[in-house]
Amino acid sequence: MDIKLVKKAIKGNEKAFEMLVKADSERIYKTAFLYVRNREDALDVMQESIYKAYMSLRSVKRPEYFKTWLTSIVIRTALDILRKRKRLILDEDIVHMAESDPENLDERIDLLQAITKLSSEYQTAIILFYFHDMTILKVAETMGKSENTVKTYLRRARIELKSILKGARYYEQEAFSN
Repeated sequence: MDIKLVKKAIKGNEKAFEMLVKADSERIYKTAFLYVRNREDALDVMQESIYKAYMSLRSVKRPEYFKTWLTSIVIRTALDILRKRKRLILDEDIVHMAESDPENLDERIDLLQAITKLSSEYQTAIILFYFHDMTILKVAETMGKSENTVKTYLRRARIELKSILKGARYYEQEAFSN
């Protein structure tokens, strides 16, 4: 990331902000999609997040944490939208998954469903750590938590995911055996 570009954006340069957003748009979209699970809502989250970021751009104290700051806006916006709608949506674009990895489609669907059953803190930790390959430190900064708290979230989330997935497989086996 270009720190000079971030500094220009903070000072009000719209073109610099646009360049930063374009460079990070795929990651912003993926983050939003992992929460809301459908294309239209992810695009809404993305648009609203970019607007919120633009309006509060001057609040960025340290330009080197611009991505972390923007990611936290995306997460809060996605969670706000989910809270407002009182629902978590299973991926409506399952076809894209099938095209990208047809052999593991069932497992990926099960995993996505299991992640939606976690608390928002656990979801966020899992998504940032495993889907965005962030370090524990970066996850902690993004979530505004200590590294030890993030490690605890990840450990507990993995335990819950194993339990949820094991239960789903048990019920599948029972259904097929009857």
